Amino acid sequence: LEMCTKAVEVGKANMAPFEDRAKAYTRCAKAYQKKKDLGKAIEMCKEAQLESFDKGTQRLMKTMELEKKKADVLAYQDDEKAEAAKQRGNDAFRAKNWPEAVKEYEEAVKRAPKNAAIRNNLAAALCKIMDFNGAKREIQEAIDLDPKYVKAWARKGDIEFVMKENHKAIESYKKGLALDPDNAACKEGLRKVNMSMSSTQTEDEKKERAAHAMADPEIQAILSDPVIRQILQDFNDNPNAANQAMRDPVVRAKIEKLIASGVVQTA
Repeated sequence: LEMCTKAVEVGKANMAPFEDRAKAYTRCAKAYQKKKDLGKAIEMCKEAQLESFDKGTQRLMKTMELEKKKADVLAYQDDEKAEAAKQRGNDAFRAKNWPEAVKEYEEAVKRAPKNAAIRNNLAAALCKIMDFNGAKREIQEAIDLDPKYVKAWARKGDIEFVMKENHKAIESYKKGLALDPDNAACKEGLRKVNMSMSSTQTEDEKKERAAHAMADPEIQAILSDPVIRQILQDFNDNPNAANQAMRDPVVRAKIEKLIASGVVQTA
């Protein structure tokens, strides 16, 4: 490293070609990289690029920037500080200071990114500020971290219900109940969805719900299935054949999903 630094100084003092000075800086960058001083290494790469742009040096700098970002994230993690931020978030949530709760839960997530319970809390706070897409993202992360976390399944169902994704909400509540058959939140959620589906809706509301569902790739995939398309046709032309097909649990699940989404209307 000392020799590399000296080469840079000598190059500048003797007005060496820009390319040579850039190479000296790049060697300094690699030396700092070996010392795990990525901040200084990146700085040297930038100096090299100012002297003479080089694609290889640019790739090296981008690689080190990614390494530094990962290292910074890992260095920031601290379970004790995560718990402290979570408690501050809880206090803000109870005080109905939703923005502050979001801020503290986000800090807790940065400190403990693999803590499913904190992400569940963050999802709840995001719902309070009407950021349902953000809430859905966080609750999915919680479930990915802990697929048996029943509270997360209940929260996911609640979010999907608010977003008028009834078919998804039903699935989420059922997955929660499969883990805990007596879970009150999932039972209540399922009841709300079923009541919503059975309540009288205006034509505009029905159209809005169906249009929203049609944007769902899962619904699109079901509707593109020729077997399902034939069964839907059979409900009008050949009810006996349709009823026979509905005995297949896979087919029934798909049709029920279409009905729950509002794409298929029942009498």
